[in-house]
Amino acid sequence: MVVIGVIATAIAIPIALIIPWFPAKGSIQAGNVRTLYDVLIIATVPIFVLVETVVLFAVRDFRVRPGQEHLDGPPIHGNTRLEVFWTALPAALLLGLLSYSFVVLDENEKKPAHEITIGVTGQQFAWSFQYPPSVTGGRPVESDQLFLPKGESVQFKIHSKDVIHAFWVPAFRLQIDAVPGITTSYRATPDRLGTYPVVCNLLCGLGHALMRTNVKVVQPARFQAWLKSRQGVSTTAAPGKASE
Repeated sequence: MVVIGVIATAIAIPIALIIPWFPAKGSIQAGNVRTLYDVLIIATVPIFVLVETVVLFAVRDFRVRPGQEHLDGPPIHGNTRLEVFWTALPAALLLGLLSYSFVVLDENEKKPAHEITIGVTGQQFAWSFQYPPSVTGGRPVESDQLFLPKGESVQFKIHSKDVIHAFWVPAFRLQIDAVPGITTSYRATPDRLGTYPVVCNLLCGLGHALMRTNVKVVQPARFQAWLKSRQGVSTTAAPGKASE
């Protein structure tokens, strides 16, 4: 069992790390989450291999043979030391992984010296985005397009007009619910130019599958030019939401 377990672990961990489970990385936070995922893979694959190896060994050596269907099993008392070990070790492992997860998520939420705030509003079945005067330098802008400057931290203030939605940007590895009556938030720092999907990840009605848009990460100069072009044609954002 030991030999089989070591060989299977040596094969399974590289395969699990090589497989592209995630879409393209689009933010600094996404890199932190990927590192956390790799740590979880390295910690949990050996446990999975160990359990499955023991299960297969038990099925092979302790299965019921023909004629034994109505016999009682052997009167095994158990092993107290083994039970303490397999209780304490998983508990210590879980506490370690939870602590590391907390460190990563806390790092993702650290507020930098400079940051812009953008409002996000979900409703059946569309997203809209509010850019307050602190971002535009003039009139507020509301748009159904999400533009972000590369390399700048953005705090999203998220609202819902009707039911619960989920504001999810897979490339950022971040998601949070948009809940009626309250404001939720998270921050991201885009670090790669490109266009990435924005998805509602909670069933919110018949048009849920259509509640999609894109986030465009552009150079800061282009971001400012886009804001200026929108100031003359956009609808003024609702008071309080864009400026929160």
